[in-house]
Amino acid sequence: MAKEPEKYVRKKIRKPRKPMTAEQKAAAVERLRLAREKKAKDNPPTYKNIHPDVVALDPEDPLSMHRVKEWIKAQREIASEERKNERANVKGAAARRCRAEGYARSMQRYLEDSVWTDGFYGEKASLPMNRVCTTLAYNKDGTPKRTYGVYYPDLGYVWGVSEERGGKPADMPEPESSLEDFL
Repeated sequence: MAKEPEKYVRKKIRKPRKPMTAEQKAAAVERLRLAREKKAKDNPPTYKNIHPDVVALDPEDPLSMHRVKEWIKAQREIASEERKNERANVKGAAARRCRAEGYARSMQRYLEDSVWTDGFYGEKASLPMNRVCTTLAYNKDGTPKRTYGVYYPDLGYVWGVSEERGGKPADMPEPESSLEDFL
């Protein structure tokens, strides 16, 4: 049994629009702007896949949602370029592609759970991320363990570095309380 041929249906042809004058174009732009403002006011965006702590950050914050989204886009473009270079057998392209993809994945994860896991930040991951000690560890003799370049809230500065790099200020007095006061 042969299938019956389908009847040809002619597609509807749309007439091209008449070109707008400059005044009409300006009025249309203004109407569209007002409509977008009204929609944004009546129905603000809900970022369901972004952590509330990240959404709450000030737009000027280095790790604000909008900045990180721009960085993700830039890293994905770099990965795309390096993928092309990799096919062309350019030396080092595979490593650069993997780094760009991993960094973009890390930033996407930050948007979801508000924990920055990479050691660097910025559009090209060029700025080092500072480490902060949240819970102290102690040696057997009761003195706190310290790591070079880590910010300790109990001290109020980065341990082991110069004052110019965030270390202990020269005029800062020693703390009056000691570990024995807490034990």
